[in-house]
Formats: sequence, C-alpha cells, structure tokens
Amino acid sequence: MPDSPDLDLRLVRYFTAVAEHRHFGRAAEALHITQPSLSRQIRGLERQLGARLLDRTPQGTRLTEAGEVFLPRAKTLLRSAAQAAAQTRAAARPSRITIGYTTGLIVTPAVRELRRLHPDADVRTSHVAWNEPRPALLDYRVDAVVTRLPLATDGLDVTILYDEPRTLLLSRDHRLAGRESVTLADIADEPLPRLADPDPAWDAYWRIDPRPDGRPAPDGPLIADIEDKFELIAAGEAVAIAAGPIFVNLRPDLTSIPLEGVEPSHVVLATRAGDRNRLVPAFRESARALLTSSAEAVGG
Repeated sequence: MPDSPDLDLRLVRYFTAVAEHRHFGRAAEALHITQPSLSRQIRGLERQLGARLLDRTPQGTRLTEAGEVFLPRAKTLLRSAAQAAAQTRAAARPSRITIGYTTGLIVTPAVRELRRLHPDADVRTSHVAWNEPRPALLDYRVDAVVTRLPLATDGLDVTILYDEPRTLLLSRDHRLAGRESVTLADIADEPLPRLADPDPAWDAYWRIDPRPDGRPAPDGPLIADIEDKFELIAAGEAVAIAAGPIFVNLRPDLTSIPLEGVEPSHVVLATRAGDRNRLVPAFRESARALLTSSAEAVGG
C-alpha cells in the first residue's frame, strides 16, 4: 500500500477558504495572502493528493468531483485538529474557562461570582452569534454558553436556567402599540421577518410556524442579521416575536407587548458533555443561583 500523504493543515485550510468563497481573489483577501501565493499553495495540495480539486470558470471557482469529496473531510480534519489543540491546552491550563452568551442575555452576576470563588482562574467571556452556540462549544471557542432554545443538544449538557415570556416587538406607531397584550389571532396577517439562511427549528419556534390552527406564519422580508430586523420593524414593515422586553432598550422607536397564549422562551446553559474542566460545574452552580431574566436584571 502506498504511503499516505502528510497533509499540511495550512494548505487544507486554504482549500476550504477557496471552496467557501468560490473565488481565489476573495479567499486570498480573507486569508491575508496574495492570490498568486494562494494559487501555488492549492496546486501543491493537489499534487500531494494526486487530484485536481478546483476549476476556475468565468463565474468564479467551482469544486471538481474530487473537491466535493474532499471538502467535508477537510472540514472534519481541521475541526479535529482544533479540538485536539484546545483539549491539550485545557489539560495544561485547567483553571481557564471562556463563557459565551448570546444577544440580550446577561451573564455578569454568575461570572463575577465565579471569579470571586476562583481568584486563581482565568475567566473570560465572549459574545456568540444566535446561531453559533453549538459550533462554538464543539470547536472549543467557548466552554459554556448561555443562550435560548431551540438548540440541537446531542453531545451537549443543557440546563434550563429560567423562562422568559415571549413578546411582540413592533414599532411605536404600529396599530397594536399600546395594547396591554396581544394574541396570535391579533397578528394572524402580520408579516414576520425570515432569516436568509434559517435553522428550521429556530425559524419555526420564533415565527410560531405553523400556527396552532395549522396556518403558516405570514412571510415577511428576508434578513441577514438582527439589525436588519430592527430596521424593518421600526419602519412598520414587519413585527417580530421576541423574548422579554430587553430589545426595546436598543432603539427608542421600538416597543414590545406581551404575547399571550404561547409557551415562554427557555434560557439555558449549554456545555460539552463530559467536559472535565472543574470550572464548568462551578459556573453552572453560579448560573443557576444568580442568573435571572433580563427584565429582572435590568429592573433590579
């Protein structure tokens, strides 16, 4: 059997960048190297593998059949290498933890308590995008993350910390503004923003789609991020279902109303299953004891 090539992980990372951007120039810019250098590196990887991975076309760059086969394996290889390095660092520095949190959630009281109880520990925090808690944990970018369900939980330990009532986020001059509460019947025909690249479970939960009577939720404009959502709502082009009143503090032209008849949002602490970092259970205890809803934290 011929010897397997010793793959250079740097070259594998370069290939995945080109595959993601579908363009050598944009990939080179993202990698902070020159395009000729990137082309040479990719050719070197192709020589190692004995297969052409990419074809240049007038529209950009496309994967060859061999490239399509190699791409998911390349991503797995890079992820495994990152996890191996992170686990090794964690074993060498057991008194270090990075705590993630998603938008609108406050972790400060639990982080402060963890630092008080473990003054020798290196306790860090990091904001995590709404769709990144699971990848951030599995890629060892964070060791714990406070976020909202729904969340794919295989390979994770998930603890519910508290519930937040769901609300309707709308502009201050919307026809429903000023109501004490609203129901799904009140917004039966109100468009709700849609994510350009949605997670099906997340999209269904936060748009309540389908509705209890089986009707689909009305489609609103496509959005790329949360700031786009705020702008559409403030302009009166859509409403949105949110958790608690915290988001209205971000813009004076938005308001929120309790949404009756729907289950609350669940705020959770997620960690990697079987993580041996001693600070993970310590933070879990602090989070259970001290983290409450954003509304209570702001008001109290």
